[in-house]
Amino acid sequence: MFNARTLLSALALGAALVPAMAAAQSIELRLAHVVNEQDGFHIAAEKFAELVEARTDGEVSVEIFPNAQLGDERTLLESMQIGTVDMGVITNGPVANFVEEIAVFELPFLFPSREAAYEVLDGPVGQDLLDELERVNLKGLAYAERGFRNLTNSRGPVTEPADLDGLKLRVMENPVYVDTFRELGANAVPMAWTEALTAMQQGTIDGQENPVNVIHSFELNETQTHMTLSRHTYAPAIFVMGMPTWSELPADVQAVIKEAAQEAAEHERRVNAEMEAEQLADLKASGMAVVEDADLAAFREAVDPVYDKYSDRFGEYLERIRAQLE
Repeated sequence: MFNARTLLSALALGAALVPAMAAAQSIELRLAHVVNEQDGFHIAAEKFAELVEARTDGEVSVEIFPNAQLGDERTLLESMQIGTVDMGVITNGPVANFVEEIAVFELPFLFPSREAAYEVLDGPVGQDLLDELERVNLKGLAYAERGFRNLTNSRGPVTEPADLDGLKLRVMENPVYVDTFRELGANAVPMAWTEALTAMQQGTIDGQENPVNVIHSFELNETQTHMTLSRHTYAPAIFVMGMPTWSELPADVQAVIKEAAQEAAEHERRVNAEMEAEQLADLKASGMAVVEDADLAAFREAVDPVYDKYSDRFGEYLERIRAQLE
């Protein structure tokens, strides 16, 4: 049985005479992510696999590797670049370490709603940024979501920026997040998610920031006693494939994969929205104290220097997003 990386060899030996989809019979794609099977990323991955296998009559199969089995998100992206992992569902933050401009989406308080974010992501700005990934040997397929991110910690309630003073807070390995929380007064510590889970259990960090779905699926209420619904950043996630794999696929298979990724991404967004209220209620019932009326105007004002720093760096993309949101 062939996987995607051996398809070209087969074609060179004569399989090129076989219709493309028939030649794809032996394609196996390895899709990896770093979260558990209850998380939205896994829901997106399962939907993608279902769609691809159905639309190729089982000639293309997708094996899913959850729970960081194949490495953290940076490692997965590097593995895609060299072709040892085919694809993944990856949080936008780590992707921005490879293409800096894509971090524009995660500027604090940029998007007023999910719907506004989807309009930008699924439009020309989003597609242009997916295309930028090709210059680093990656293929951007579609935007799923991590969602609007919220603060949690084990120290006390956070209602204004002053409450973050000295809080040791895990953030993604992305300079926009680091700068945002340092401006807010926190001791922002960039680290991989797998390391963060251990650090919270051991008490070596005080808190973290993530959407409700992550806080719920990883049962962070066991170590994090307080949450603030800050909704400070909307974080996309990206269906990414390595160019070594993408370039070996027949055009008709590429079309199926691109379409399936978009549909799976939209499915995951809907599921996230539907599940959030229930997940939040579960967290409250578990004893987590939730601040729902934080002084968000003060938070927005405190992060103005982040925009001053990154406006030139993101250039036209930030301008185009702002124009579309007006």
